[in-house]
Amino acid sequence: MDNKIIDGKLIAEQIKKEIAAEVADMIDHGQNAPHLAAVIVGEDGASQTYVASKEKACHSVGMTSSVYRLPESTTEKELLGMVDFLNNDPEIDGYIIQLPLPKHINEYKVINAIKPEKDVDGFTSINAGRMQLGLPCFIPATPNGIMELIKRSKIETVGKNVVVLGRSNIVGTPMAVLMSRKGIDSTVTLVHSRTQNVAEITRQADIIVVAIGKQGFLTADMVKPGATIIDVGIHRIEDATSPKGYVIKGDVDYDEVYKVASKITPVPGGVGPMTIVSLLQNTLKAAKHEIYPKE
Repeated sequence: MDNKIIDGKLIAEQIKKEIAAEVADMIDHGQNAPHLAAVIVGEDGASQTYVASKEKACHSVGMTSSVYRLPESTTEKELLGMVDFLNNDPEIDGYIIQLPLPKHINEYKVINAIKPEKDVDGFTSINAGRMQLGLPCFIPATPNGIMELIKRSKIETVGKNVVVLGRSNIVGTPMAVLMSRKGIDSTVTLVHSRTQNVAEITRQADIIVVAIGKQGFLTADMVKPGATIIDVGIHRIEDATSPKGYVIKGDVDYDEVYKVASKITPVPGGVGPMTIVSLLQNTLKAAKHEIYPKE
């Protein structure tokens, strides 16, 4: 494998083996396999794909997986009823509400109804607040996966300049918090749609995390030679020459940036596989009550 490429697929497989060994050990000691559930409302294609790959990943490590598929017409009250049911089901260790939800449902209200100890996506206000304070919590799957990639690829972070492109609560903001933590010790700049002189800022960076949602946004002239590039973007681009009829691209102009970077994550096969593995890691922690010990 090209040592410039941070192979998320390979690292995810290693972590899956570690999780599978822990799950097998739990079962050997008479405990139930960790149980992860997902709730999906409506027919969003990307959400369906994600939930299917989550199910497959669960089974590959010996975990139990349940999916609750609800119609687009589900009311907020009905969904909150489902959340209450999952909160109180002793057999479910952790669960996710697949986003986006239909427009007539208040996402914030639904997410915050999830019990923090079952919130393996790390999206509730309690887990987000605990992360800000550096307390034990469930960290959202994508930032958690990126931190694993950085750690396992032995990328130096102490005293390094990190630029995070994008300020979403799912990726950008948690990444900025995690990279500035003690033990990681980076100096972080968060860049967003209102930032002036973006290229000037990114050219100072030793590590760039790109989660801006614009295909090919980061170009080679924005990158300092030798920088590490983490590409979070996923865009399905129609391509008649591809067997599938489309290709997957990221937020980085990969072919050009590859030439100047010292390390780079490909799309697909970089951050994506790590997101699902992080969800499995969080479910294992939930089953073992590692974050929120039993009363």
